[in-house]
Amino acid sequence: MSSKPLRGCICIVAAAILWWIPVPAGVKPEAWHLFALFAGTILGFILQPLPNGAVVILSMVVAVGVGLVGLTDLLTASWANPTIWLILTAFTFSIGFVKSGLGKRIAYWMTRAIGDSTLKLSYALSIADLILSPATPSNTAREAGILFPIVKSLSSALGSEPGPTSRKAGSFLFMSMFCADCVTSAMFMTSMVSNPLMAQLAFKTLKVNIDWGIWFEATIVPGLVSLVAVPLFLYYFYPPELKSIPQIKVHAAEELAKMGPLTIREKFMFAIFVLTLGLWSTSIYTNLDATFIAMLGMALMLMTSVITWRDVLEEKAAWDSFIWLGGIIGLAGILAKYGFFGWFASIAAAPLAGMPWPVTWILVVLIYFYAHYGFAGLTPRVVLLYAAFVTIAAAAGTPPFLAAFALAVASSLSATVTNYSCAGAAIFYQAGYVDQLTWYKQGFLVTVVNLVVWLGVGPLWWKVLGLW
Repeated sequence: MSSKPLRGCICIVAAAILWWIPVPAGVKPEAWHLFALFAGTILGFILQPLPNGAVVILSMVVAVGVGLVGLTDLLTASWANPTIWLILTAFTFSIGFVKSGLGKRIAYWMTRAIGDSTLKLSYALSIADLILSPATPSNTAREAGILFPIVKSLSSALGSEPGPTSRKAGSFLFMSMFCADCVTSAMFMTSMVSNPLMAQLAFKTLKVNIDWGIWFEATIVPGLVSLVAVPLFLYYFYPPELKSIPQIKVHAAEELAKMGPLTIREKFMFAIFVLTLGLWSTSIYTNLDATFIAMLGMALMLMTSVITWRDVLEEKAAWDSFIWLGGIIGLAGILAKYGFFGWFASIAAAPLAGMPWPVTWILVVLIYFYAHYGFAGLTPRVVLLYAAFVTIAAAAGTPPFLAAFALAVASSLSATVTNYSCAGAAIFYQAGYVDQLTWYKQGFLVTVVNLVVWLGVGPLWWKVLGLW
């Protein structure tokens, strides 16, 4: 659908239909009308008649203009929320990694250390991604800004280019790297922009508190298992022609030599990153807020000139996310305040009465997981489905944390299904090393591996931690 006005009309008509149908019993009129506006906003995210930020601003204007919510209440719910500031400040770390060159250096360090086979090389790149992901709240930023050019350089150094030589090493490395990044995106609250949003929605719908430390503790075991299992699975089911590649360690050493010794900016960036990560990891003991810690890191980067204020102002993705995610968090918060999600849970759970909650939980996760075939982006699916599916699972008897967190990690893990699942997938696919049919096949098989790990090891680990 190429016409933006037509797409905009579809969003307006859909919202109007919901608005004007009779208000269902058990829900307040203002809650139903706000839901109609909320649904139209989400449809706008999907059809894109305007950028996300513009869609949210228009929806907020309508919500206030027709008297559904007061301006001060909506602005407070949207941008006085610490979570949205966590997203904004965490973005500055990705600026620091790219601008200082530390992200590139870490990847080449890992390659030089263990990259003497294609399997080890995939693990080296995965480890580099794991190191970078806690402070890079955009898988696209990690993939496009840091990892993609390195994977392309390594593939070329091995004589593997798109076309007849792609299977020598490049196809495996590109597929493995993207799938590993989907895992690291699920492992930290700050490794994917939608993760803090889901933490907020979990609290608003189920009163489940998931802070940075809890997220990290919950994902570290299944995440590491998945990071080991996924490249190994692809190595045997989508194998590279080259197995032993000792020359790549030489290539990495040459690239590091070109970079020269650690610069003062890299040293500052490394020290600030370690400090921030340490404070995030120990916040359960220090009671320091994750947003305050991110702001501290940002302030230190500015003080040491790792980044400049101009860099911050020019980071369009950060400010764009700040505007539209803040707005959608605010609208969702008002909906929760009006009791809409509680009403929805009671209605949605009625057909599931008598069904064992583990069965319902598995079905809800699987439907939510594979619904991503219909989405070109991670956040639109989160905004549209996460709160609804969480309430369905919880209303059927699933322990609240289990309902909220399984769907949260599924949001990133499901991105392997298609080559349009997110911007990072499109970037890696367009390199030309993996054809579309192969991407669909291998991506689906990887989802099976991840589901076995995260729905098997995950709940057992979360039970050990006492989270449910």
